[in-house]
Amino acid sequence: MSSTELPETLAAAVAPKVSAVRVAEGERLRSVALPGLALNVRSRPATRAGAPYALYVHGLGGSSQNWSALMPMLADLVDGEAVDLPGFGDSPPPWDGNYSVTAHARAVVRMLDAGGRGPAHLFGNSLGGAVVTQVAAARPDLARSLTLVSPALPEIRVQRTAIPTALLAVPGVAPLFSRLTRDWTAERRTRGAMSLTYGDPAAVGDEELRNAVQEMERRFQLPYFWEAMTGSARGIVNAYTLGGQHGLWRRAERVLAPTLLVYGGRDRLVSHRMARKASVAFRDSRLLTLPDAGHVAMMEFPSRIAGACRDLIEEIEATDRSERHGRHRRHDGHEDGRS
Repeated sequence: MSSTELPETLAAAVAPKVSAVRVAEGERLRSVALPGLALNVRSRPATRAGAPYALYVHGLGGSSQNWSALMPMLADLVDGEAVDLPGFGDSPPPWDGNYSVTAHARAVVRMLDAGGRGPAHLFGNSLGGAVVTQVAAARPDLARSLTLVSPALPEIRVQRTAIPTALLAVPGVAPLFSRLTRDWTAERRTRGAMSLTYGDPAAVGDEELRNAVQEMERRFQLPYFWEAMTGSARGIVNAYTLGGQHGLWRRAERVLAPTLLVYGGRDRLVSHRMARKASVAFRDSRLLTLPDAGHVAMMEFPSRIAGACRDLIEEIEATDRSERHGRHRRHDGHEDGRS
């Protein structure tokens, strides 16, 4: 065994046993164990045979549960799975402590390659948007389309409301914040997170709030909670500072797959002003703006996003069928000409 690999049993054992993650009706959980990597995956099987594969990737501090509202709305169209990135949800932390955007993208690539699931319709929110952008740029064979909800791409002028999140990347800030908030209840932490990520936190229903509080309580039992948060925040900040060919905007320019961009008018973390730049950077893009949405539009307005995704994916599948039909016709004509 090389020094870069761990036994699968050891990788899976890194996560302590805490209360079980929530599984919505119709969802299934499975584990993907690879050398040195273990991932929890939440699936929403397609309701029709032969549906194309889709993979959903959450943002900083989130989990695969962030897609539970959108996934059933597309279950008749795609065979969907949502992954917990290393250190988030129910996935153990990376054994090497690498939470960079590149490391997260590498985990997604390894999962797709191991399952032979490419090309996939890739969905990403915030950090997940940066991750799948990097995947599609480096491995175009794995990306059939991209749907990016408030993707974490570098901004020249960061919103003031996003500065506290960026400060998590500064050494010592997270331990200080942890001490200052040690008496906060899970509900207070949850409402604070929602005030930052939702366009209208008051619109959150009682059941949704209750589920979010339970998940917050579960996450705080994990000894690596702050490590995952600070490491991934640092990964985003580092990715923002990269220039040249390694910069995220340059990677966006290399994406070949059709891309749906979703921006919220009330987003306090990623400014909707970046929509224009993103529309130019992604060569085959379409834009959906939701004036009342915040940073997690797929949780606030899943039906609006589902409709736009359906238009994109159905257009792609129709084009594929037409091209296959054209190839068959050319092949048949060539054969007739030889006979």
